[in-house]
Amino acid sequence: MLVHSVYFHLVPGLSPAQRAEFRQAVEILRTISCVEKAFVGAPAAVPDRPVIEKGYGLALTVIFKDVAAHNSYQVDPIHLAFVAKYKHCWTRVQVYDVQE
Repeated sequence: MLVHSVYFHLVPGLSPAQRAEFRQAVEILRTISCVEKAFVGAPAAVPDRPVIEKGYGLALTVIFKDVAAHNSYQVDPIHLAFVAKYKHCWTRVQVYDVQE
């Protein structure tokens, strides 16, 4: 299993409508055939602690069966179209890939 966690640091000043459109676009990534499970969310409203990062605007966590599925996802036309269309929405993307 491979867990692919993506943290989008959004451009300051995106309108609520732009944020909603971006989230809907991220949700579409769930439909890629090699995705086993996916979760999309914003920073949780938990108490601040020094170890908690809340500087991102939206996060995506995708579960893949294996590295091959992850690699397939990276070149899937849906993923490539998402990046091309929405890369203007973020200032930085941080990715953590963990393999079991």
